[in-house]
Amino acid sequence: MTDVLHVVENGVSWITLNRPEAMNAVTWDQRERIIALLAEASADPAVRAVVVTATGRGFCAGADLRGGPSARAGDRVTGDVARMIRQGAQRFVGAVLDCEKPVIAAVNGTAAGIGAHLAFACDLVLAAESATFVEVFVRRGIVPDGGGAYLLPRLVGPQRAKELMFFGDALPAAEARAMGLVNRVVPAEDLEKTARAWAERLAQGPTRALALTKQLVNASLDTDRTTAFAAEATAQELCMTTRDAREGVAAFVERRAASYEGR
Repeated sequence: MTDVLHVVENGVSWITLNRPEAMNAVTWDQRERIIALLAEASADPAVRAVVVTATGRGFCAGADLRGGPSARAGDRVTGDVARMIRQGAQRFVGAVLDCEKPVIAAVNGTAAGIGAHLAFACDLVLAAESATFVEVFVRRGIVPDGGGAYLLPRLVGPQRAKELMFFGDALPAAEARAMGLVNRVVPAEDLEKTARAWAERLAQGPTRALALTKQLVNASLDTDRTTAFAAEATAQELCMTTRDAREGVAAFVERRAASYEGR
């Protein structure tokens, strides 16, 4: 059995965690495979959107470190843990944030710890009605890693972020949507269909414009107005050199639907 399923259909890269017996707790090997697939999606003009989902009842129950190199606690020296986090969970979440194609999370079940942060790093989040999100770290006596303390305050504000992280309670999909963590909640049987419709719609869009828009929005949360406005102007300068921008303007003038190629 392959731990990460992958297929490209209609311009969409489908990345599926496939360890249902472990609630898709992500191993070192799975993480490396997903990072590689996201990098390939960025570089491949034939891929114009990405969906990250999972099989079984769990989306991702957190990290399963048994699948990769590790040192026994007694053998660690100062710096080992920080290096592991930088090269592991942070690099994993960063790969989603930095992917040049729009990434949709289709959350089919429990998303805990790094699994929740994997979903929150995606550009759009769809969730089955039965899905839950859990900031599980406090239950283990550790701080959130994998970018949690960076992502959550930007999505829901510091007060709600602290509530989720301090208590570690399971957050049902409907409440996650009310908080702004989820774009849409659908019945479990409609999750794949909805993700496919959204992803294929994105895959028919102006791919380079979407990539630049993603970069602008993500960067805007960490910068001042002057820098953001300068980045916006530069992005528009770049965008206007693309075939899709020329097609979009021509379609407007000619009063017809645009046909984008992702170039």
